[in-house]
Amino acid sequence: MKAMVQDRYGGPEVLRLAERDVPTPGENEVVVRVVATGVDAGLWHLLAGEPFVIRYALPLKGERVLGLEVAGHVHAVGSAVTDVAVGDAVFGSASMPDGGLAEFARVRRDRLARKPGALTFAQAAALVVSGCAALHAVRAARATGGRRVLVLGAAGGVGHLAVQLARAAGATVTGASSGPKLDVVRAAGADEAIDYTAADPLARGPFDAIIDTGGHRRLRDLRRALAPRGALVLVGAEPEGDRLGGLGRSLAAVLQGSFTRQRLVMLTSSEPTDALDALAVHAEAGPLRPVIDAELPLDRAAEAVARIGRGKGRGKTVVRVQPE
Repeated sequence: MKAMVQDRYGGPEVLRLAERDVPTPGENEVVVRVVATGVDAGLWHLLAGEPFVIRYALPLKGERVLGLEVAGHVHAVGSAVTDVAVGDAVFGSASMPDGGLAEFARVRRDRLARKPGALTFAQAAALVVSGCAALHAVRAARATGGRRVLVLGAAGGVGHLAVQLARAAGATVTGASSGPKLDVVRAAGADEAIDYTAADPLARGPFDAIIDTGGHRRLRDLRRALAPRGALVLVGAEPEGDRLGGLGRSLAAVLQGSFTRQRLVMLTSSEPTDALDALAVHAEAGPLRPVIDAELPLDRAAEAVARIGRGKGRGKTVVRVQPE
């Protein structure tokens, strides 16, 4: 099979197209014939090995195929998998070293769900990591009816989905992004869209909840814009140049959370089947639609990753691996 492989740390240029064996499923795994795979910030960090701590947590051992977000058809199933069959349309979170930037990927059964019929394969792939992070963030923020919620980075992969999910839950949502991306924020359903280069969105507080996907605001400034019993959710973002990534700020939030009535949450996200099923329900009901900023073929996957690294994307970038 064709795959984009990584064998050293670096920028998108270290990815190379290679031939690899089709993976074999383990007992509780499925091999998916990949139609589309989403590109998320985590992929860029794994490729670059930045922040440096990631090289210890998820070390590069030999050659690997990156990419967690996959959508496609079941190609083979493990001996203990009985509830999906060859040919089923599915989406889920792939297992490295057999990730989604390849014609076939390995996926644990408990990280897989049936693809919602209302979504294309590209849209379904775009939902896996970013959609689950948005879902967990909205739940942690308790973004329900009557609550004012601010989403920072509201035009990004996680942010625009968090806006949609918070609105679907009945919250009043303010979304902040740079001016050229405000159309994405408005299309996601935000009640108010703010260009953060022209006005400080924190000045519109106090908010009942803040979901920060950008990682560039100081913790104390975020807390000042939060209601006394509000919730601040930090979603996997990190200040540029910080060797620990966002871990320092997130740990500070956890420590401060012990001494305040505010809920300060360091989000840890995963992609279990029940979360994917919940996203599928939202998609079938209509309000959840990922924005696809660009769709590139497998041999141009490096370009897709570069878009993420530059932070210029609107919504999600997807790699189209092969025909449906």
